[in-house]
Amino acid sequence: MDLVQGAMLALGALAVLVGLRLVYIWRTRIRPLVPSLELEWAADCEHLTTATVDGSSITFHNVRDFKWRTTKDRDENWADEVRVDLDDLKDVWFIVDHFHSIKGLAHTYLTFEFGEGTCLSFSFESRREKGERYHPWDGLWRAYELYLLVGFERDVTGLRTHGRGNKDYMFRAMTPPEKNRELLMEMVKKLNDLAVNPEWYHSLLTTCNTSIVRIVNQVTPGRIPFLWRNFLPGYTPKAAFKLKLIEDWGGFEATMEKARIDQKSQDWDGVEDYSAMLRSFLPPPTQSEDASSSSDHA
Repeated sequence: MDLVQGAMLALGALAVLVGLRLVYIWRTRIRPLVPSLELEWAADCEHLTTATVDGSSITFHNVRDFKWRTTKDRDENWADEVRVDLDDLKDVWFIVDHFHSIKGLAHTYLTFEFGEGTCLSFSFESRREKGERYHPWDGLWRAYELYLLVGFERDVTGLRTHGRGNKDYMFRAMTPPEKNRELLMEMVKKLNDLAVNPEWYHSLLTTCNTSIVRIVNQVTPGRIPFLWRNFLPGYTPKAAFKLKLIEDWGGFEATMEKARIDQKSQDWDGVEDYSAMLRSFLPPPTQSEDASSSSDHA
């Protein structure tokens, strides 16, 4: 046996030992962990939102309404009750928040816009304990519970455009009204379920984007196929565009240019309605009445 073969055998043996050690740690320390509802949570994920449905009326309880100047300088508030009408649902928006220089690393979430002006954002996130910081490596090993944040758009998107200064895109979803309503109701079901049946967040399998994909496919099975982009949210706009999940505003490059909101929103005076300000930069609806009622889109 020469030196190279010996080194290869040694590396192979080391890999086996490391693998066995990881299996042991998983089975004895990680797998037995149980997600909790009763911990001391960080202020921005302190409360779980729940919803009560009465006919077409939905009342959300504990809706986040923070005002962000920076990530540390903020006014904290939780709205006890926010009522909306399912029949008044106007649009669903898909937001992509680039928080890292690596393009694939991004956060995605949905905003539901109602005709009377209320805009509520639904964001799947990791729920952190007080003093805890998120790290994707830790998220692989049952370190965080799954959290479905419901907040006003001026909070959830404002955190990103103003508090963090991230690069953000906002796309109008191509969904007929009945699918919009089904999508919202599935979100409501998920909210209420997580309030009694906590789940683990997973940095690869149960993330902001994979959770959205899972719910969309519950509404319309197979609407979003299995794609590698689902696991790298920064690349989802191109997939969404090809699948006609978002409106075409003049081709993909033009759509990306028109959808970018962070730079334009910097002139916001803090007095004008934040959601109205964002939409003043975005194209009006392009889908026709026929397209809206088509069952081919979800």
